Amino acid sequence: MPRCDSSPFPDWSAKPTRRWRPFTLVIASMLPFSSHGVELDEAPLEAFLDRHCYECHDDTTTKGGLDLGVLHTDLTNTGTMQKWVRIFDRVDSGEMPPSKKPRPADNERTPFLAALSRNLTEAHQAEKGTVLRRLNRIEYENTMNDLFGTNLRLGAMLPEDGRSHGFDTVGESLSLSMVQLDRYLQAATAVLDAAIEKRTERPVSTVVSASYADTREADKFIGSAWHKLPDGAVVFYRRNGYPSGMLREANVRQAGRYKIRVSGYAHQSDQPVTFSIGATTFKRGADLPTFGWFAMPPGKPVTIETEAWIESNYMIQIEPEGISDRNNEIRTQGIANYKGPGLAILKVEVEGPITEEFPSRGHHLVFDGIDRREIMPRNPQDRLKTYYVPKFEIVSADPVSDARQTLTRVAEKAFRRPIVAEDIAPFLDLFQSELGDGADEEAALRAAVTAVLCSPNFLFLRETSGRLTDHALASRLSYFLTRTAPDSTLLASAASGALSRDPQVLRAEADRLLSGDLAERFVTDFTDAWLDLRNIEFTSPEESLFPEFDRFLQFSMLDETRGYFAELIRSNLPVSALVKSDFSILNERLATHYGIPGVTGPELRRVTLPADSVRGGFLSQGSILKVSANGTNTSPVVRGAWVLDRILGITPPPPPPSVPGVEPDIRGATTLRQQLEKHRNLESCNGCHRVIDPPGFALESFDPIGGWREHFRSLGEGEKVDLEVNGRKVRYKVGPPVDAAGTFPDGATFGGYLEFRDILAADQERLARTLATKLLVFATGREMGFSDRPIIDRIVKETAAKGFGTRDLIHAVIASEIFREK
Repeated sequence: MPRCDSSPFPDWSAKPTRRWRPFTLVIASMLPFSSHGVELDEAPLEAFLDRHCYECHDDTTTKGGLDLGVLHTDLTNTGTMQKWVRIFDRVDSGEMPPSKKPRPADNERTPFLAALSRNLTEAHQAEKGTVLRRLNRIEYENTMNDLFGTNLRLGAMLPEDGRSHGFDTVGESLSLSMVQLDRYLQAATAVLDAAIEKRTERPVSTVVSASYADTREADKFIGSAWHKLPDGAVVFYRRNGYPSGMLREANVRQAGRYKIRVSGYAHQSDQPVTFSIGATTFKRGADLPTFGWFAMPPGKPVTIETEAWIESNYMIQIEPEGISDRNNEIRTQGIANYKGPGLAILKVEVEGPITEEFPSRGHHLVFDGIDRREIMPRNPQDRLKTYYVPKFEIVSADPVSDARQTLTRVAEKAFRRPIVAEDIAPFLDLFQSELGDGADEEAALRAAVTAVLCSPNFLFLRETSGRLTDHALASRLSYFLTRTAPDSTLLASAASGALSRDPQVLRAEADRLLSGDLAERFVTDFTDAWLDLRNIEFTSPEESLFPEFDRFLQFSMLDETRGYFAELIRSNLPVSALVKSDFSILNERLATHYGIPGVTGPELRRVTLPADSVRGGFLSQGSILKVSANGTNTSPVVRGAWVLDRILGITPPPPPPSVPGVEPDIRGATTLRQQLEKHRNLESCNGCHRVIDPPGFALESFDPIGGWREHFRSLGEGEKVDLEVNGRKVRYKVGPPVDAAGTFPDGATFGGYLEFRDILAADQERLARTLATKLLVFATGREMGFSDRPIIDRIVKETAAKGFGTRDLIHAVIASEIFREK
């Protein structure tokens, strides 16, 4: 394998060491493209600007922070381009010049817009095909694990990816550092270590059966935190700290996929008790996964089974959800006398590891056609010892031929296209160089395969400007809808040439991928980026203000939003359902939180909402309302900006640096709306806030965890609340009333959230345009620019003709020139 130098940074002036040879290709691929500057032709624009713009936007007034006198004309500069696009949009919409100023005649306005449009289009077309995009951490992890049949958390080994408007697929934000190159080498080595078999026989699956009554913690906690019943079951009445539901004896020594069976019943309850199955470890800072939530029914014992990947040295952990003792009755009365509901667990079984492939697909990928043999120990009896680890060697009459066969096979999978001799020549040279330096054949082969996995042909989506080749199109489609490399069926369509030639073949492949098991990855990754769901853990709701919040609610919130978007695609529902519908994806926990009756159990499913429900659509979902708040309070500015950018496709400018922000008053004396009224009176603030604030005001009807409210909650002034949550009296008080009314910039008004929602839902064209734009950014790896607008307009028009269906919109995006070209 490649040797590790003392420094992670190579001396590029010297001959590359073996460790860094793969990366010379990467560095070469990252050399800048030759890009010619595109200058704005000001001559056709000057008269209009002089007559209608300079009065307010020169070096003395600079309204809105814009000084046209110093605005550059180099349109290859991103900031300059964005400012000229903003000028175009404001003149085109009639927002500028403002209504109190003389309006330009059509014979002035039309030529100005045409000339500026021509300049902006030419500049964007010259630049948009130059960005080379690498795989982000999620795509890299998926691809490696899918190719080699491993289940490693490779993304955690790599530095954070940059983001652009929430998306981590945009090439310009995906930088490449020397640290990252070294991490790729480590990750490739880890994958090969995990994939290459170190044994001669399939691992034996065993069953471990354990009871809480027999665990080391039983002597200490039965009678205090745990309660033992005559049948041997141990009851949990609430979630605790240590030991909680940790079951030390139900542990795994080897990472793998396991079946987990929990036998028990709901104790002292006529209703099922919800509980979670997860895993814990004594390792500090380690992730503590939850595999799912389940319902344990009352009555006779039942066995509930799930399957999950468990890392080595983890123990099963089971915890009840939604039950607790009122007013610390367990402590005051004793656990044996407590009459509240509990979760009774008789036993837990862990079966595994479950080995679906032996040897792994990665082992086959590297060694198929190669004679790899066990090196027999001097004493054959050693093979019978439990600690025996076999050693292997490759026996070959023609090592170079064998290596060529392996490298061709690996490269074809990794590079996602047919391979020619020149593609593998440098890796074959590396193999021979390793042999020449004294490495054995397997070590040399591993070094060469590692180099393939560090090649720019693997790490980057290699797309030439213009029409995509069939294989490049297959990769773009696959990474869009499955977040991994193309499968054999898609590659066959590419090899035949039909993928780019026949629109029906492209549509059929897209439908197949959207209906497949891996489409869940697309739904998760796209909604996480588009709707900021990956930020849901960035804030922790203030327990004194929102005692009803718990981890099961947050888990359910995420699944509601992801499941909702999946349903829009599956049923091809109109894009108006992004903000308004008659259903949602709920379980009992969410339904209780939202005040919707008749939903039981932890499983999420489609639920028809009551006719007068405020739910239905993303804007009323707990996950959206949590990521757009800070855990303690809500800001109409933050939520308004979020709605504009994520739902309406309007990116508000950042606030002027000289203007301080507005901080909420959680004492309950004033509302943020009242403070914003003063803020908006500032001329430098009003122009933006009249656009940003109305959506934020509408969402004031929802608190930071998605609950409907008519009053704010306060920890200071206000009326006391006679309510208990989880057996404890709440501490918050009734604060000022919520005012969710607002006025749009065009003068249209709404009296509250429901009227606001109806106005948004009626504008399906805008909703479709925003969703199409977000999908294209996610799929192509670049921001949409000025020259893309006519194509996006055509996508919207085609989708409108079919009823604005969400699945139809995705198909229109895939069929567009933007998707099929670079």
